Amino acid sequence: MASKTKTLQLYRTMLRESSKIPSYNFREYAIRKIRDTFKQNKQCTESTVIQNQLKEAQRNLEIIKRQAIVGQLYSTEKLVIEYTT
Repeated sequence: MASKTKTLQLYRTMLRESSKIPSYNFREYAIRKIRDTFKQNKQCTESTVIQNQLKEAQRNLEIIKRQAIVGQLYSTEKLVIEYTT
């Protein structure tokens, strides 16, 4: 069974990598999706389900990393909402 510290480390890593995405809409969507998914699966106790979800989270982390790199290659101007936050 995955330890609580590894799960929290994965959660923090996903949030940290998501904050590197330059596009406001993609960045906010990723952060919101990560928080909601981890909160939704917080009560899960079955070890096989937890392992599958953590594997899926690892795959999503790799996608987030790639999205951050691609977003930096094709950067755009900031949106108005980004100047106020």
